[in-house]
Amino acid sequence: MNDTTHDIRIRPGSLADAPAILDMLDAAVAWMNGRGNTEQWGTTPYSQKPGGVARVERYTTANTPYIAELAGTPVGALVLDSGPNPQMPIPPAEEPERYVRLLVSDRRHAGRGIGAALLDHAAEETRRAGVRLLRVDCWAGGGGELVAFYEGTGFTPTDRFLVGSWPGQVLARRVG
Repeated sequence: MNDTTHDIRIRPGSLADAPAILDMLDAAVAWMNGRGNTEQWGTTPYSQKPGGVARVERYTTANTPYIAELAGTPVGALVLDSGPNPQMPIPPAEEPERYVRLLVSDRRHAGRGIGAALLDHAAEETRRAGVRLLRVDCWAGGGGELVAFYEGTGFTPTDRFLVGSWPGQVLARRVG
C-alpha cells in the first residue's frame, strides 16, 4: 500500500455497521450538494429516502460488506454482490462476476485513498473467489469525475445506460 493507505484497515462488515454507512451516505449527499451536485443522489439525506435504511440493512445482511477503518473508526464502505441490481438496465456479464453495489467514503478523510483501498480489496476478494471479472456502475454526469476515479483504479468503461434522465456508466476490471 502507498503512504496514504498504510493506516487503513479493511474488515468484513455486518448489520451493526448500517448506522455508520448511513451516516457516510448522508454526509456524501450533503458534500455533493455543497459542490452544486444535486443530480447524482438528489438533495434528501440517504437515511430519509424511501427504502434507504432498508437498502443499507439489506446490503449488510444479504450481500458482502466491507468496512474501511482508520484508528478503529469506520471511514468507508464497499458492498460486493454476484451481479448488478436486477432493476437496473445493465447488460448481464457473460461470465461469473463480482459487482460493487455500493462504495462510499467519509468525506472528512478525502484524499487518503480509502475508496481505492476498498476497490483493491474487492479485486483481491474477487480473485480469491476464483472470479476474474469485477464490475461497478456509477453516475456518469457532471464532468465525468466519478468515471475518471474508477478508471484511475483500474476499471475500463463498458456500457452506458440511463435511468430516467440519470446517466450511468458500467465499468469493468479484470482481476485474474
